[in-house]
Amino acid sequence: MSDTDYFKNLDYEDWMSGLPEELWDLPLSNLSIPGSHDAMSYCLDINSPLVRSEPDSFRFLDRLFCCLTRPAIFRWATTQDKSIVEQLSKGIRYFDLRIAHKQNDSSHYLYFTHLIYTHVTVLETLMSINTWLESHPKEIVILACSHFEGLCEDLHEAFILSLKKLFGSKLCPRQESAVTLRSLWACGHQVLLSYEDQAAEKHPELWPAIPYWWANQHTAQGVIAYLEYQKNLGRPEGLFVCGLNLTARKSYIALHPDQSLRTLTKTNWECLRTWLEKQTPGGSSGSLNIIAGDFVGPIPFCPEVITLNRKLLRKTTHWK
Repeated sequence: MSDTDYFKNLDYEDWMSGLPEELWDLPLSNLSIPGSHDAMSYCLDINSPLVRSEPDSFRFLDRLFCCLTRPAIFRWATTQDKSIVEQLSKGIRYFDLRIAHKQNDSSHYLYFTHLIYTHVTVLETLMSINTWLESHPKEIVILACSHFEGLCEDLHEAFILSLKKLFGSKLCPRQESAVTLRSLWACGHQVLLSYEDQAAEKHPELWPAIPYWWANQHTAQGVIAYLEYQKNLGRPEGLFVCGLNLTARKSYIALHPDQSLRTLTKTNWECLRTWLEKQTPGGSSGSLNIIAGDFVGPIPFCPEVITLNRKLLRKTTHWK
């Protein structure tokens, strides 16, 4: 069996434990890891308020013409269509989680956001991830928590306490030396939790923000040009994310009422895939690490990203 066939025949639900032993001692930051951009947008609540950060002018427009704005918001804010467990089972190991507390909400419930809020809470989602990890003890996930709109200091502390209680010994404390699959398995760690707020500084179980290369472009050519520019500057130390996701500005959305982020992703995928197939993971200047995309279920995103790891093998051989 060739190395390419070996990777394409992997069980993507347990692809990390299925990697050749030759890769178990490489830093996690040297592996090619599939990620989900705006991972929770599959369950946005079309009737929820707009997030606090949206400008007042847009809020006013939304109040007046919600029958027009809400379908457009839903079409362009939705970046995924598979549940968190389905994404895990397809091979996603990095999750972009944007967290917020609803304005004027007297409860401590937190939700995910992308222009509007999700109808599921953060805690119930993280419980689903923890349950999945219980039955996949050699799979490692990277949870990147960010934004935190509306969270005061007390809410941050309560949320961090719930994270530590939920994941317990699965949480890998931040450390200076590189973590590997073998070292994580030896300690029983399965979760690297990045927390993009200064509240994380006094909690050694939490990792700092992970750099994310975001092109902010609506064409594959624009995304690729930006990513090539970033590659030429050199990769960050440690974990980092290459965003293979498209972004449409409000002006583009207004001029293309018949489109959605789904159609835009589908139209540009072949061009993005051609570029992706040429990339290489590892520790060199132009190498990639986590690669995040949209609609990771309908397009063959995970197999393409995971198969890049074949390029890390020192020689072609046969594995059991």
